[in-house]
Amino acid sequence: MELRDGNQLLELMRGYQVPCLLAAAVDLDILDALGTASRTASSVATATGCDQRAVTLLLDALAAVGILIKSDEHYALAPSTAPWLQASSPHNVLAMLRHQANCLRRWARLPWTIRTGVPQSPGPSVRGEDADQASFIEAMHVISRGVAQSLVDEVHPGGVQCVLDLGGASGTWTLAWLGAEPAARAIIFDLPQVIPLARHRLAGTPWAKRIELVGGDFYQDNLPPGADLAWVSAIIHQNSPEQNRSLYRRVAAALRPSGWIYIRDMVLEPSRIQPVAGALFAINMLSATAGGNCYTLDEIRDDLQSAGFRDVELVRRDEGMHSVVRARLA
Repeated sequence: MELRDGNQLLELMRGYQVPCLLAAAVDLDILDALGTASRTASSVATATGCDQRAVTLLLDALAAVGILIKSDEHYALAPSTAPWLQASSPHNVLAMLRHQANCLRRWARLPWTIRTGVPQSPGPSVRGEDADQASFIEAMHVISRGVAQSLVDEVHPGGVQCVLDLGGASGTWTLAWLGAEPAARAIIFDLPQVIPLARHRLAGTPWAKRIELVGGDFYQDNLPPGADLAWVSAIIHQNSPEQNRSLYRRVAAALRPSGWIYIRDMVLEPSRIQPVAGALFAINMLSATAGGNCYTLDEIRDDLQSAGFRDVELVRRDEGMHSVVRARLA
């Protein structure tokens, strides 16, 4: 983007303001307190345990930017935003907003991170560490639910008998793979503390009996054997190259002979400044991890080949997180 003048630069700088309003509103359940009704600031403050003056200012600001409607000192969600901001709506994006609020707090510490090279954690949100983790898992579902089935259908190699979904506690991608391969089974491998979230999400789905849930840490533990396809979704960006090579070796040890590995992630161009979302996401990883980054196809290929994979190719190109790199075990 080419900047035309200093005012445009200042407008970019002021871009933090509305995200901060949303962060406060979703972290404090302000929008949930509004629900589907029209309520006063006093009733919202009482329902959320917040200061009435502060809540009034927040609601006024949210109305000023079009997220709420204000009428006679009553506030309600705007019709255009209600489907995305009501917890009862199947289309809501509240979990992703809460996750982005956590990212925002880390980005605010960037000067310290860049000076030291070490992430400067602001600590958990006002909701607490467990709630933040639950929001992260749900947020992964939010960003994937609209694209998962069509993406898997697009890249599906056919003939898959068992899918190993690493870090797949949301269940979103496992269900998409089983939807594409009706006779297959799946293994979700994720941290023990998030396995109950997966169990709850998958309960009652037609595929539940075909899914095995295994708790563990893919940085330390051996992966469950027997799969012929490993799905590594939005994981490699949080790792250093050394961590990725170690992970690929674990995947290779768990796969059947000639098994596939599919990596869904950001893939940078060789210049490392395109796509723009990838260059920015690399900063997100700088703010959150000790060695995470976004990687080029050549870098991913080198790491996969070091672990015994061959025929590395970019089978889907995307400007965001939905690029897919595929390789086969030699």
